[in-house]
Amino acid sequence: MGFRPAPRIAIPPTAPVLVSVEVNARTVLRGDQVMVGGQAFTVHDMTALGPGRKRLAFATGEILTMTPTTVLWAVRHLDPRHHRWTPR
Repeated sequence: MGFRPAPRIAIPPTAPVLVSVEVNARTVLRGDQVMVGGQAFTVHDMTALGPGRKRLAFATGEILTMTPTTVLWAVRHLDPRHHRWTPR
């Protein structure tokens, strides 16, 4: 009898974990759902405007400029299989 490899076990895909994080102009990421005035907006695109400033374009068409002192709450989708939970 020859060598027989062990049967492969199907591992179900892991669903992303939703985490609430505090973001500023330096830490905001595309795909974050930012809370502005009690409404959630998904960040679609970002443009750097200068030192510490970013213009966020949301999926619905609205635009928000974040300054170095702007702090917002956001919901972020994180993959639990990664060891680092902070953006690089």
